[in-house]
Amino acid sequence: MSNPDRPRSSATGDLVRGGLKFSQLRLMSALREHGRIGAAASHVGMTQPAASRLLAQLEPLVGTPLYIRHPRGIELTEAGRILADQATETLKGLDRAHQKMEGLKGGMRGHVRVGSVTGPSLEQLLPVQREVRLAYPEIEVTVQVDTSDRLAEALLADNLDFYIGRVPDAADARPFAIDMIGPEPISLLVRLAHPLTRKSDATLRDCLDYDWVMQPPGGLLRRTAENYLLSKGLSVPSRVVSTTSILFTLALVNETNAIAPIASAVCRFFIERAALGSRLAILPVAEDIAVEDFGIVSRAGAALTPAADRFMTLLRARSRPQD
Repeated sequence: MSNPDRPRSSATGDLVRGGLKFSQLRLMSALREHGRIGAAASHVGMTQPAASRLLAQLEPLVGTPLYIRHPRGIELTEAGRILADQATETLKGLDRAHQKMEGLKGGMRGHVRVGSVTGPSLEQLLPVQREVRLAYPEIEVTVQVDTSDRLAEALLADNLDFYIGRVPDAADARPFAIDMIGPEPISLLVRLAHPLTRKSDATLRDCLDYDWVMQPPGGLLRRTAENYLLSKGLSVPSRVVSTTSILFTLALVNETNAIAPIASAVCRFFIERAALGSRLAILPVAEDIAVEDFGIVSRAGAALTPAADRFMTLLRARSRPQD
């Protein structure tokens, strides 16, 4: 009759369920390196008799000899080398897992989900993303550029950690927290060869003779531009192409005499750096248009992951007004 307390042999193909101990893995890995039971025992912090007992328990579990004694120490059998190699890899894998967990705790790695309205995505978010990529290459960042309404929905659905924008006017403000940054300046963008760029005394009223490219009715940027015109005693543009696409807006401005009110940060980016830069210009009129203040919006009372917290800290430092 078999003894139920005896470790199952390797015929079961399951060393862990058979009673394989973590200390035996450490000992086999040390034997692989040192070649003597005494030295291996000392390396893992146990006595030689304790190490000998662990090895004596391990061989019946494996079902085959793991080492051969000789005057200079021990020599691992082929089965012993296989187990020792695997033990070494397993221990290294656990060390790597520990390092990863420490990285998560310290914000050195992880996944950050950040959103932004268009202008701040270039002026605030892009420089921080570059900094994070260089300083913390193990942090993965997902960026969503959209309107504040959509970003707020994504935040409350836990699809974003935070976003740069505004709390929507119609939203219940209680679920949100915001670190204010400031107003978002707006510029009137045209193609470089636009007739008004050649007119030294061009005025805002002159702009109404041309098509405008703006957000659909109700969009924050469009409301801002229209309210600004009305505050100056002017009418709203009579010919408007409505679109939410910044790419289509830039293409239309580049190919026609249309005028587009766009975040100044976006205008500067495409004029100074992008391929269309030499073909676009900002009209020197209405230079004080600005959308209402924006900030870094998060869920009130919600704890950020260490990686997201590190990213937000850098973003706050970037966005803080300079003395």
